[in-house]
Amino acid sequence: MPIAALLHVAGLVFIAMTFVVFGDTAGKLLILDGTSPMFVAWSRFALGVVLIFPFSRLRRDELRHFLNWKVVLRAVFISAGICSILTALKTEPIADVFGAFFIGPVVSYVLAVMFLGESISRARTMFLMLGFVGVVLVVKPGFGATPGIAFAVLAGCFYGAYLATTRATSGVFRPRFLMISQLIIGAIILAPVGVPTEWPPFTPSAVTLVFIGALGSSVGNLILVYTNSIASATIIAPLVYTQLISATAMGVLVFGEWPDQIALVGLVVIACSGFGTLFAIRQSSR
Repeated sequence: MPIAALLHVAGLVFIAMTFVVFGDTAGKLLILDGTSPMFVAWSRFALGVVLIFPFSRLRRDELRHFLNWKVVLRAVFISAGICSILTALKTEPIADVFGAFFIGPVVSYVLAVMFLGESISRARTMFLMLGFVGVVLVVKPGFGATPGIAFAVLAGCFYGAYLATTRATSGVFRPRFLMISQLIIGAIILAPVGVPTEWPPFTPSAVTLVFIGALGSSVGNLILVYTNSIASATIIAPLVYTQLISATAMGVLVFGEWPDQIALVGLVVIACSGFGTLFAIRQSSR
């Protein structure tokens, strides 16, 4: 891939991931205020439908695609991923959650190679495995792992599967159809656990946070869907690591959360893995 095209894709992914972090930061603030993670997840999809539908240009002939198993499976993956990461954010620092979450690119990379027939290289595989080592340092399995971090890992697995199914469907369906379909299906799937029997008080700050959460997630994932239509999953997977920059910054600025020493080393290793993969991609494109 030419350097200009690679930088274009990298910029789009970073912008998409930053929007997602904004959304999850708003979600964490709501949850810390006592709101249920399931309600936050459902409201994100439901409000996302309202925000995106006018721009989706949904056609009548596309309605049948809502029953396409790949479209449904993709929506299930992102719904489960958002529920899991919001549950993790209830108890864990945002930077640690996203560090553990970065098992996702590994899952996406493996699935893309196994089921989508995408090419691999020794260098890219090596750097992705280095990123996995970084995730292990953040997760600390067996010596400090918590239920919250376990939910973050689960969220990463769901998100990796979501990235792979996005790549599998992005060449078949319009990006805006994929976006509105995941929002509508997600809102339906999460309604039984997300719609409260007693609605929380809608203070101006709560309404603002719900809106920011939905807008950040919707815009971020819409950009990511578009990016998947112009680049392979094996290229996009390591670029998702740029989310660490935004997540760490938001954790410090909004919550005053600093990763512990082991987790900080893991985050640095994950970042190095991402930049190393970009270098490997650039070298292979020459």
